[in-house]
Amino acid sequence: MTNPRRKIEKFCYEHPRFGVPNLMRYIVIANVAFWLLGAVNPVLMNYLLFNPALILRGQIWRLVSFVFFPPSTGILAFIAFYFYYWIGSTLENQWGTGQFTIYFFSGVILTILYGFLIYFITGRPVSLSSTYIYLSMFFSFAALFPDMQVLFLFIIPVKMKVLALVDAAFFLLSVITTPFPGNLLPVVAILNFLIFCGAELKAMLPRRQSRSTVDFKRESARIRREQRDKLYTHKCAVCGRTDTDYPDLEFRYCSRCAGYHCFCSEHINNHIHFTE
Repeated sequence: MTNPRRKIEKFCYEHPRFGVPNLMRYIVIANVAFWLLGAVNPVLMNYLLFNPALILRGQIWRLVSFVFFPPSTGILAFIAFYFYYWIGSTLENQWGTGQFTIYFFSGVILTILYGFLIYFITGRPVSLSSTYIYLSMFFSFAALFPDMQVLFLFIIPVKMKVLALVDAAFFLLSVITTPFPGNLLPVVAILNFLIFCGAELKAMLPRRQSRSTVDFKRESARIRREQRDKLYTHKCAVCGRTDTDYPDLEFRYCSRCAGYHCFCSEHINNHIHFTE
């Protein structure tokens, strides 16, 4: 079965101008605008949520406006705005504009499909916001940068992988405590995350080998076996692109990484160095 992520990467490579540059900047600006609107008249916020019954009655703006529903309320909302802007901008720099645009809007489309499907099956309208889209985006960031530290409460340094565990607990709690079929929405968000970050999530799992030194002969032999089996010579350790799929792409090895790791020209100077 073809990896969906590989198809997305190939599409973006073949269409370098695809996507919305600085997408999160526009999303956050809209979030702030709607937050101000809610501060003036909180009742107006009810007109932003996704509601399939009302959409079918002509309120089609809800197909878009729910994306701009603020992820938090009060003054703390501005912390959330900055946090998600930082995460989104970093993901765009890591993946490229095209992949991040597809990632964000695939989460939007999955949420819309979920809302309509549940409405047609149960006959009960569901009001949805973009909460799980943002949480899934954070989960992807944590998978890519698990050891990056942030200051919790602006004081306590916490690694992203620790916050990701809290995020995972939130998802699990939502699935358990929310009545069916509302508990399926977190699962929909997780599907979007797994398509893009399944490989990174697998890399975060504990491994049996825990040596602090690298056996270069064994590593080079493993790479040669992998190259022989998968019919390529070079593969980027960040995005997974190979010289077979992208023959015009340049690949190099990083001298600062511990081990035998190859990177494409896009990520040779833009990756977290391997330490083990």
